[in-house]
Amino acid sequence: MNAPTPPLPASPPDPLRAAAPVTAAPVTAVTAVTAPAAVPVTPVPLVPVPPAPAFAPPPAAVPAAAPEPVEPALPEPGAELPYDLLGIGVGPFNLSVAALADGIGDLTAAFYDQRPAFHWHPGLLIDGTTLQVPFLADLVTLADPGSRWSFLSWLKTRERLFPFYFAERFHVHRAEYDAYCRWVAEALPSIHFGQQVDSVRWNASKSHFEVDHTQLDARGEAEALGRTYARHLVVGIGTEPYVPEPLRPLAEAPTVPVVHSAHYLDQRERLLAADHITVIGSGQSGAEVFLDLLRARPAGRERLTWLARTPAFAPMEYSRLGLEHFTPDYARYFHGLPERVRDALVPRQWQLHKGIDTETITAIHDELYRRTLDGGWPDAVLTPGVTVRTAGRIGTQSIELHLEHTDQGTRTRLITSAVVLATGYRERSLDRLLSQLDPYLKRDAADRPRVDARHRLELDRSVTGRVYVQNADRHSHGVGAPDLGLAAWRSAVVLNDLTGLLTGEEHYPLPARTAFTTFGLDGTAASDVPTRTAALRRG
Repeated sequence: MNAPTPPLPASPPDPLRAAAPVTAAPVTAVTAVTAPAAVPVTPVPLVPVPPAPAFAPPPAAVPAAAPEPVEPALPEPGAELPYDLLGIGVGPFNLSVAALADGIGDLTAAFYDQRPAFHWHPGLLIDGTTLQVPFLADLVTLADPGSRWSFLSWLKTRERLFPFYFAERFHVHRAEYDAYCRWVAEALPSIHFGQQVDSVRWNASKSHFEVDHTQLDARGEAEALGRTYARHLVVGIGTEPYVPEPLRPLAEAPTVPVVHSAHYLDQRERLLAADHITVIGSGQSGAEVFLDLLRARPAGRERLTWLARTPAFAPMEYSRLGLEHFTPDYARYFHGLPERVRDALVPRQWQLHKGIDTETITAIHDELYRRTLDGGWPDAVLTPGVTVRTAGRIGTQSIELHLEHTDQGTRTRLITSAVVLATGYRERSLDRLLSQLDPYLKRDAADRPRVDARHRLELDRSVTGRVYVQNADRHSHGVGAPDLGLAAWRSAVVLNDLTGLLTGEEHYPLPARTAFTTFGLDGTAASDVPTRTAALRRG
């Protein structure tokens, strides 16, 4: 374990150990492709569509090639029988739910996403970069190792099992993980792209949710309106890039490149053409961007600056016992703590999820050292402990950053030609999407939706439907909330909760213990996720 590090103010986590933008999944809906006759979706004639809701990010750029044909809206079924579960957003977490739900024959489920297809952090699929979690942290394995939707099953379909076996890689390439997820998303019949969810409301008389959505064509334009019914929801609308307030006006202007690392690959050539580049952010994405730029610039003319608010370019906590903070045991322990204690813990644990893996740190140092072999030093400045106080534009070619050093208390200014913001992601707010459920929502002292141990929003008793949330509960479940390694377990908790309600039995048996560490003095978690049928029946 590393020595204790002074706490930092809370800030968005680095996404590359997490799902997404990982996610990745906008607040979205599903393409109305195939649907059982029992699925009640009522399309109506297209009417003028209001501006896209705040929770829906701009549609991704579409290639210049002719757009693929978009399937028509779902036909009106004969009976209004709702889905058992409707997923809003298809990032890795809801894709995990969909993959595990596929193995439950009596459960009807559909998943909607506004994007035309699945992509996971496309702007950060830098050549050679890998996941920060082992390949066992795929969509299903830690809940159902025999699932046909596992990473190893995908390798088998590609006839790559033997090459993977001999490669002896525990951490797979990030592009490989993206391809695996796309394979699952394209194969599951419950996944529907091209549907933007606009609103959700509870119909008390029919005891189900009514979900209004807009069908989008390949260009992201409205094509038809529809309504779907569901008894329960799982919301996985992902995260969005976080831009610090001083740099927000510059990031919104096109003249001088100030880009978030989420869009790095799209802007890479433009950035490399700049005379001087500044990278802001000390997490994994900042390190990878800095390394990629360093390798691409000529020796002696690197013209690079890397700034970090953290006191050091620190390694991520990756000791065996440190990793037990990403277990169900710790999630249960954390959930049982008082709210004020949880809020104080999260910023102190930054090195668990915002640090840099040691391989990347080593690669950066090796590259810098290689550039000293001719007797000179690389033209690169690496400075931690720095805060950007204000920023402004100088003409059309330069940016002025006003910096303050935390320890010294000194200030200076930096003139640069381009800025890459590796400043993390933040959870998308649920407020706009669930505005019509607001009267039923219970909130904590900070006005955040309260989330119970089984990842359900706490609702008024009059609402019998359940709303599960993904990657929107770091305040209640801790640092593991956005972690890919807990995706399959969390999905199994959600599905067990549903099957326990429907049949009285859990479908995926879960282990009672997952860590050697005992996190509380009483030896048990203060808040327990049920793993027995009898406990499930209490829900």
